[in-house]
Amino acid sequence: MRVLIAVTHLLGAGHLTRAAALARAFAVSGHEALLITGGMPAPMVRQDGLRVVQLPPLRAVGTDFSRPLGADGLPADALLFESRRALLVETLADFAPDAVLTELFPFGRRMLAAEFLALVEAARARRPRPLVLASVRDILVASAKPERIAEAQARVAKLYDAVLVHGDPALVPLDASWPLDAGSAQKIRYTGYVDEGTRISPAAERRGVLVAAGSGPAGLGLLLAAAGAARLQPALGWRILAGHGVPEAAFTEIGRGLPPGILTRARPDYRDLLAGAALSISQCGYNTATDLLATGTPSVLVPFEAGSETEQRLRAECFAARGLARVLPEAALTVESLLCAVNTQLGAPSPAPHGIDLGGAARSVAIVEGLRTDGLAARRAIARERPGSVALRAALDDAAGRGLRVPMWWRDDDAVAATPALDRLISLAEPHAAPILLAAIPARIEPSLGGRLASAPGLSVAVHGLAHHNHAPPGEKAAEFGAHRPLDALASDAAAGLRIARERLPDAALLPVFVPPWNRLDPALAEALPGLGYRGLSAVPGPEVGGLVRVDATLDPIDWRGTRSLRDPDAIMRDLAAGIARRPARPVGLLTHHRVHDAAIWAFVEELLSVLLTHPAAHPLDPRALFAEAAMDSGAAKSSFPMTDIVRTG
Repeated sequence: MRVLIAVTHLLGAGHLTRAAALARAFAVSGHEALLITGGMPAPMVRQDGLRVVQLPPLRAVGTDFSRPLGADGLPADALLFESRRALLVETLADFAPDAVLTELFPFGRRMLAAEFLALVEAARARRPRPLVLASVRDILVASAKPERIAEAQARVAKLYDAVLVHGDPALVPLDASWPLDAGSAQKIRYTGYVDEGTRISPAAERRGVLVAAGSGPAGLGLLLAAAGAARLQPALGWRILAGHGVPEAAFTEIGRGLPPGILTRARPDYRDLLAGAALSISQCGYNTATDLLATGTPSVLVPFEAGSETEQRLRAECFAARGLARVLPEAALTVESLLCAVNTQLGAPSPAPHGIDLGGAARSVAIVEGLRTDGLAARRAIARERPGSVALRAALDDAAGRGLRVPMWWRDDDAVAATPALDRLISLAEPHAAPILLAAIPARIEPSLGGRLASAPGLSVAVHGLAHHNHAPPGEKAAEFGAHRPLDALASDAAAGLRIARERLPDAALLPVFVPPWNRLDPALAEALPGLGYRGLSAVPGPEVGGLVRVDATLDPIDWRGTRSLRDPDAIMRDLAAGIARRPARPVGLLTHHRVHDAAIWAFVEELLSVLLTHPAAHPLDPRALFAEAAMDSGAAKSSFPMTDIVRTG
């Protein structure tokens, strides 16, 4: 699958941390994940190995999420929002995902609704339509206004396939913080907590008090109180970690009078430190709670409660109810109250095993895989009922009943680089073991194409002219190698195309096969191709050419003269069925153009392959085998289908 995850964190980095962990989980499972982040860069959040798109960033001051600021500290204006929205939709189109996850929206990020809705609606308009999923933490903050809750519920019902709740209802069900109507409740999928899974180095003995308060300045009060407690009772062995978002002046104030080494910035080995601590003092954000569950460290929780925030207090109380922590309300926080809570908790029995599900990352992947499989099955069931599909299957059934095989081969034109569209083409072919002949434009080949060929053994490459430049006079059909230029110029360009392709592409992938752009070429040039080193030719059905194997494309689904989208799919399949009925041994030559496919064309190609290549009468052909005979004498090899159906002389 190709999975797009969109997240904007405004205060701390917890939302981004969880979204990045999900993206890594999809990547580890063999899927391709793209993370779109709309908050400020967060240096402590792991993004290694991920494909990331950064929107023009936003941030909030305190808990005022209704008036976000840009990276320059000024209020975000309409131009900034429009640039974010445009980049979201553009990224969706380029990446062509199978699933889209919006983090927190539509349950939160209401002030960013325009851009999230633009993304979701663009996703739903694609064909085939990707899954649209909401990704939310275990606890939400419900609006005090019923109409806003109703608005979110309506969006879930209308726009979303499912809601991934990254929590365990055994600790706290979603309806403890958010009212669920019947429609929303049916779409809930609990995943368990998304644990980063960082390996914990075992500690021989738990020692000291570890204090952390998130990545930003929201925990300043806790850090100041902890520093005061460390000055009063240093024998407890304090270590205080301040987030990288804490201003330098505040950091200096916190550390005033503390011995060196007690106060540091947040560290990537936080979980190891936590596993070795006798006691943790922290707020109770999602990722901190997951760390505590993973390490089993006794804790004092001072939940963040500024503004109307209730999330951390509810989570902390759920921890306390299970004997996993002691809660000190933020309003009651002082140096003295913190020390009292610390000493009490240090003297309490160690927490019992909690049994809370921490497998949310892998389970999220499994849930999305299952939803996509169900969706594909439903789409294929609909496609099987299309009249054209019925006719095509009937023609294949008839061929099979006569003991015949229907050969099929696949050519794709205009390749120049490794792109998401090329990846999608390959992903359609691989389940059917269908080799593809890429017609690459030599003068425009980028280094990435050669690298992609190395990891895709089902691809071979033909020479697609030279630069795909139209030399036809105004008013005539486009052609790079038409009879509009002297033969010497045509031959020179054709020879240059083969030379450049050999320089830029792996020898193992390249076939000396000429594919003229726009499928048009001067017959005199065709006769000259063997002398230039070519051994094969592929265009649209045309006359024989001495010295070449000619295998042409017969099925192009694009309406080039009209919409430039998909021609009538039923008509395409009915025509194909009629052709198979007349000449079942004639190769079906599918022609695609991955760089210009829209959603309708992608969907049709997938449907055609699912009908054609899952039938026992169909026989996919490897272009290497098709064109290999060009280098042999005419009697030196035998084909798997009658040679009268391939134009071949020599």
